[in-house]
Amino acid sequence: MVRICLAFVLLLLPLAGQNDPDILLIRIVEGEGAVYPVGSRATRGVTVQVTDETGKPVNGATVVFRLPEDGPTGTFSSGMPTEIVASGVDGRANVWGMQWNRVTGPLEVRITAAKGQARAGTVCGLYLSASESRNAEPRIAGQSNGVLSRWRSHKKIWIGVGIAAAAFVGVAAISSRGTPSAAAAGVNAPKIGTPSIIIGKP
Repeated sequence: MVRICLAFVLLLLPLAGQNDPDILLIRIVEGEGAVYPVGSRATRGVTVQVTDETGKPVNGATVVFRLPEDGPTGTFSSGMPTEIVASGVDGRANVWGMQWNRVTGPLEVRITAAKGQARAGTVCGLYLSASESRNAEPRIAGQSNGVLSRWRSHKKIWIGVGIAAAAFVGVAAISSRGTPSAAAAGVNAPKIGTPSIIIGKP
C-alpha cells in the first residue's frame, strides 16, 4: 500500500510543474520615478506585473521587493527592508507604506520574481527629496533632480526655438503673399491709349 501511494505521488510531481512558465517577464506598472519627501511614508507604492513569454499574467509568482541597505532608503510596513508578495490572478504584486529615512538622493528598489524554475528581475528608481511637497513627480530613473532640471530646461529651450521658427516661417509666408516680387515690380506693363476714329473722304 505504501509503495502504491509513493508511486502515485511520484507520478503527480511532474504534473505539478506543467503549469509553471518557462520564462518570466516583470514590468513596473506604477511607482517608477516617484519623488518622496525624506522622512515621509509612501502612499502610492510600487506595482509590478509578472507575465510569461506570451504576455499572459502569472498567478502565484513569488515577488521580492528589496530596499537598499544604506544611503537613501527606508523600510516596508513590516519594518524590514525586504517584502515578499505573491502575484494575483492579474499577475500584479504591490507594496506601499514604505517609511523613508532622512537621506536625500536616488534609490533603487530591486525586484525579483520566481515561479517554478523561471526567474526575472528589474529595478524601480525612486528619489528622496528635501522638498516638503508630497506630490510624486516623474523623472528619469537613476538620475538626480539636478539632471532632471537640466533636461527640463533643455526641453523648454527646444520648445522656444520651435515656436520662434514657426513664427518666422509664418511671417515669411505672409510677406511673400502681400509684397510683389522685385522681378514683377521691374516689368512695365503695356498701356493702351484711347483710340481715335477719323471719318473723311476716301
